Amino acid sequence: MAGSTFGNLFRITTWGESHGPALGVVIDGCPAGLALEEGDIQRYLDRRKPGQSKITTSRSEADQGEILSGVFEGRTTGTPISLLVRNTSQISRDYSEIASCYRPGHADYTFDQKYGFRDYRGGGRSSGRETLGRVAAGAIACKILGQLGIEVCAYTRSIGPIAMDPARFEADAIRETRTAMPDREADAQAVTYLEDAIKRLDSVGGVMECRVSGVPAGIGDPVFRKLDALLAQAAMSIGAVKAVEIGDGTSVSSRYGSENNDAFRMERDHVVKATNHAGGILGGISDGSDILVRAHVKPTPSIYAPQQTVDSCGREIDIQIKGRHDPIIVPRAVVVLECMTAVTLLDAMMANLCCRMDSLEAFYKASGSPKI
Repeated sequence: MAGSTFGNLFRITTWGESHGPALGVVIDGCPAGLALEEGDIQRYLDRRKPGQSKITTSRSEADQGEILSGVFEGRTTGTPISLLVRNTSQISRDYSEIASCYRPGHADYTFDQKYGFRDYRGGGRSSGRETLGRVAAGAIACKILGQLGIEVCAYTRSIGPIAMDPARFEADAIRETRTAMPDREADAQAVTYLEDAIKRLDSVGGVMECRVSGVPAGIGDPVFRKLDALLAQAAMSIGAVKAVEIGDGTSVSSRYGSENNDAFRMERDHVVKATNHAGGILGGISDGSDILVRAHVKPTPSIYAPQQTVDSCGREIDIQIKGRHDPIIVPRAVVVLECMTAVTLLDAMMANLCCRMDSLEAFYKASGSPKI
């Protein structure tokens, strides 16, 4: 299967299936000398693991990450980092009835058309559990970015019609609310909305938002590798994401240029913007403002209400899906967006090191001869 690798210099390859023995990731390009332990990664894995509340799947997994290579005596060695998470709570028999039919909204049909064969247990490779590897890699990227003074923070912006109020934004609430909303009042309303959907054997969609602060101006390339294009690709590669916005996103299409342009001004001898409609990126290159990425997520396709479909022989049938499924994807996917944003940004920053001659000279002249 092609397409399981993301990035160029900071490169990640995820592997594994939902009901296989384990899932994991290989991270190539992590610099040597980074202080790293399993706890640094586990904090992020814990944010996406299942079974944490009534609005997530009841599947109970510890999702304990194990570092297999690339770290010695608490520091990265510069060699590939391999990380594994074992599956411990698979119930594959829940999927036996859908082995020969196509679940609406899932990749069952398209996998069959592409490969002629599929792992039907929990969606196999197209399961949301694939994102475990992304989160593990993103935890490392976030740690590196943190040492550079860059903070990546994602949260739930809305669930169904219920949206957070920016005036009530509370960073601590992101980790404390069941919906990962930074607005406790909106969280309570969203939980009620979700509980009603669950009673009706239905699911709900929503919007995730990621804000990155501290990014210097000048990151990204102006043509095919625009920073906003790379961030959009990273977000769209997350299962169930159907649309991505940067900055004010689709709302800019109905404005005048005079309304949408961000004016420049000087502040303490630095060029800054008076507003940030562009979301921190101009011409595919970071402008020094906060970067804002928004991802729209469809409702979970696995619902318990009866649905119409066809089987692999072309017969029209009705199915009622069994198993343990999230009534909403967004709260557990927030950390995935955060981590994919971090991986993308770190990769772009590494590429930026060689774009100017004066940067190369400053680095190598400052470092002097290599130590032996």
